[in-house]
Amino acid sequence: MQAVSTALHPAFKDTPINSALLHWSTMPDSAQVRLPVVKQLLSVSNATVWRLVKAGHLKTYKLTERTTTFNVGEVKQFLASKVAA
Repeated sequence: MQAVSTALHPAFKDTPINSALLHWSTMPDSAQVRLPVVKQLLSVSNATVWRLVKAGHLKTYKLTERTTTFNVGEVKQFLASKVAA
């Protein structure tokens, strides 16, 4: 993870930003990201991400027995559906 200061709000000045979030708009739809990226992108908790998975709004992919990822294209579609709603 690359630490970068944000200028959004003083409370977040020392909050590190995941490098995947810095390059989100240029990531290919076939890329995979992990839970912390999705959580920060949606501004929700781990539990809320898993509730979205359980409800069928997001789909997970297992890279290994202990590594779960999310498809960038599918997350982008989910975000677009929330903006349009």
